Amino acid sequence: MSKGETTEKDKRESIMRLSWALVHSRQHQDVQRGIDMLLQAAETSMAKNTNSLLDQQEMRYLRAVGYYRSGAYSTSRRLLDRCLEIEPEWKQALRLKKTVEDRIVKDGFIGIGITAGAVIAACGIVAVLVTSKCRRP
Repeated sequence: MSKGETTEKDKRESIMRLSWALVHSRQHQDVQRGIDMLLQAAETSMAKNTNSLLDQQEMRYLRAVGYYRSGAYSTSRRLLDRCLEIEPEWKQALRLKKTVEDRIVKDGFIGIGITAGAVIAACGIVAVLVTSKCRRP
């Protein structure tokens, strides 16, 4: 192999590094690009049967990070569950899963609060309308 050529292993490592950086970016477009790269890499490696189980796990975990950072919490949790089926003691995956679940609960409480606020506001409007109709001669 000449000096300028890259191997499949080098390509996979480069894709993993770039994907890691993208899914950890503060820019939503970068995070999505990282997820897309990981999906494409997974499809390509499955077709060629080139990735090890460890590589597949790392790609799945990085996709879970990306989905978490983009707000797709249920997708992130599903991927983490899959990671933990294969390696139940994976500390990073366990920590991220707890973070994802905490966020799902927090968002649920926020949703309930918004709904309750809307109901209270609607009741207030109805009460004002009813009392204004009662005062008219």
